Amino acid sequence: MKKVYFIGGLGADKRIFSFLNLSFCKPIFIDWITPVPKESLKEYALRLRKQIDDESPIVVGISFGGMLITEMAKADPLLKGIILASNKTSKEFPAYLRIGKYLPLYKWAPSGLSKKTMLANSWILGGIHEPQKKLLYEIVKDSNMFFVKWAIGAILRWENNATPKNIIHIHGTADKLLPFRLVKADFKIINGTHILTMDQPGEVSELLKKLI
Repeated sequence: MKKVYFIGGLGADKRIFSFLNLSFCKPIFIDWITPVPKESLKEYALRLRKQIDDESPIVVGISFGGMLITEMAKADPLLKGIILASNKTSKEFPAYLRIGKYLPLYKWAPSGLSKKTMLANSWILGGIHEPQKKLLYEIVKDSNMFFVKWAIGAILRWENNATPKNIIHIHGTADKLLPFRLVKADFKIINGTHILTMDQPGEVSELLKKLI
């Protein structure tokens, strides 16, 4: 049975994958490491790659995790990456995220207020069923706001224009955070939201099984 490494999204841990059927592989969930002050997304990605003890790994990442995998794949042609609800280049960001680079209001938001804001705006992520909504709220409440604020800054400063050939992009057509029309996905999940692993777990599981 193949080992498959999974990387969560911004502030999200392995629970973001808990609705998937991963019986076809041996899933290994990569834990976040503490970012270094002013560390770039690329630099963090290459440090996180060292947590994967495999010369030619299969790595699956959602959202922020997918961006990290993109940088890993650029540096390591032996890595096979599968990114979900993510983007491969900075050009695939919607305009409001690109503007955020010049208006970094997140830096001054108190941690408690930031979590309340994230909860109030969780509708943009998805979560149409009660179990998914409940878990999403738990993930947000448990998030490390120091890490979240660093990651937001790293994402906004990310300037990548190269798409490595060793990644596969899966995206949901109902993604409100990273709209489907702006990305060049290899596979689409109809009505999949930004948390498509929770909202469309059956279809995502079957697709991952075929690709892996």
